[in-house]
Amino acid sequence: MTIRLVLAGCGNMGYAMLSGWLKAGKLAPAAVFVVEPNAELRKRAEALGCSAAADAGAIPADAMPALVVIAVKPQVIRDVTAGYIRFNDGRTTFLSIAAGTPVATFEGILGDHAPIVRCMPNTPAAIGKGMMVVFSNRLVSDETKRLVADLLSASGQVTDIDDEGLMDAVTAVSGSGPAYIFHFIEALTVAAEKTGLPTGTAKLLAMQTVYGAASLAAESGEEPGVLRQQVTSPNGTTAAALAVLMGENRLTQLLTEAVEAARLRSIELGK
Repeated sequence: MTIRLVLAGCGNMGYAMLSGWLKAGKLAPAAVFVVEPNAELRKRAEALGCSAAADAGAIPADAMPALVVIAVKPQVIRDVTAGYIRFNDGRTTFLSIAAGTPVATFEGILGDHAPIVRCMPNTPAAIGKGMMVVFSNRLVSDETKRLVADLLSASGQVTDIDDEGLMDAVTAVSGSGPAYIFHFIEALTVAAEKTGLPTGTAKLLAMQTVYGAASLAAESGEEPGVLRQQVTSPNGTTAAALAVLMGENRLTQLLTEAVEAARLRSIELGK
């Protein structure tokens, strides 16, 4: 079968995306060639039915994939990408999921004819619940944009932006955002324990409450503010708690400061 996609890097995120594509029937295993220098990680890919090798030089000479997906750490991005210069004639699109690496970096390596898509995923993509935001350079065709969106949809929701400069904001909200929610669960667990609840019960209540509330917000069609009001009785227990969280916009201000700190750090790391 013709190789449609080359996956450069099969670590945790690369493997999760590959598994999602195959499980959803987006690609056949024989249509994927994986390049992964780590033997153990390479065996995982082979176990899924994909061909795999330690370096890009092992890709068949007659291969002309529609996509080369770069899924490696930013610190090795230049060396790894350089191994795929043979595909820079415009017929292959490069899709990067490397955090903080701008399109200009790939254009500097691959030249002026390579279609390039930059994607910012987040960790829930590993279970098909991620948020993927993409930016494409001017050479990416509408057909390829649809192909990329279809593949990424196996890992969660997909949206695009027209201004790459907004990727720093995307990183600060959805890229880093899962960590904010994880910490909220930790904090709610501690608060529950301080009321006298056993640790196990406290963890369960915190985890399921966040999961259930997020699911309800996603599936109900109602605005989060409306759902909040539906839970809040005048002078009731929820109102008492929200007076603490919402008084002087305390929680909103705290999150705004946190997101801005992440955005500024993303800008620094991208230089």
